[in-house]
Parts: sequence; structure tokens; C-alpha cells
Amino acid sequence: MTSKTLVTVEEYLRLSVKPNCEYRDGILYPKALATTAHGVLLFTVALMLSHLGLQAAPEVTVRLSPTKYLVPDVIAAPALQNPYPTEPVLLCCEILSPEDRLGPMLAKCEEYHAWGVPFCWVIDPAKRTAWEYHAGAEPVRMTESLHAGEHAISVDELFSAINSKV
Repeated sequence: MTSKTLVTVEEYLRLSVKPNCEYRDGILYPKALATTAHGVLLFTVALMLSHLGLQAAPEVTVRLSPTKYLVPDVIAAPALQNPYPTEPVLLCCEILSPEDRLGPMLAKCEEYHAWGVPFCWVIDPAKRTAWEYHAGAEPVRMTESLHAGEHAISVDELFSAINSKV
């Protein structure tokens, strides 16, 4: 569902509604509500990336252009800009909610790549699958580990967080 009312960037940046909305050319696009598994994975990915020495944060609004703001589930970089990254980060991670589909999420990764993000991950908690999508390459389903340059996390360890907490 989208709101057809045009909203200015200034109004968008002042919003305090949940779920988070993304902003494209004046139109708000609400993100799907997170499930428990989604929330556990979001926290776990951010924590695992932090343990690798990256700054990682969940649900940070990033500005891809003056009229496009997206909200990846997790972003990571050696250092994150405040308050909204306007320069590409190292990694954008998206975790699928039940109503999300892989194809549109990979298309969103292409938008991150066009902005300059070299690495994207898409994680599906329901199917316990994880995809890497590097700029200039095809998406690849990963079974052992997810990589962002020299940084990697274990897929088994990631999904074990769901099994032990949900």
C-alpha cells in the first residue's frame, strides 16, 4: 500500500510513524511489519557485523538521491555518516518479511548498487536462505557464509539465532 499524497522531503524526514516508510519522488512506501524472526535476524546481523569491526546499524534511512530515501534492514561500513548516510555504505542487508518477494528485493539491491553500495545481502527467515548480490555480478544463494569484501558471517550461525530465540 502506498500513500498517493505527495510529501516533501522535509515532511518525510520529520515522520515518526511505524512501520518505517521509504520515500521515492514524493510518495511514501511503508515497509512491511517485522516478525519476531525478522527482528532477531536484524539484531543478529548487526551484532555479527559489529564483531567484525564494522559499524552496523538497523533501519537507518539512507539518501540515494535528493528525492529517494530507502531504509535497509541493516547497513554496515567502517564508519557510518550521521544523521542519514548520503555516501554509499559497504553493505546493505534486507531481511524478507512474509509478504516480501525475492525479485523485488533484488531490484532494491540494484538501486543500492547504482548508488555505489558494493555488497547486498537478502535473507529469508522463513526459508532459511541467504543471498549475496555484489555489484556487477549475479545474485548467488549462499549456504556457508555471507561476504562483504574481507568480512564474512556464517549462515548456520545466523540462522541458529532464530532457532534458539524464536
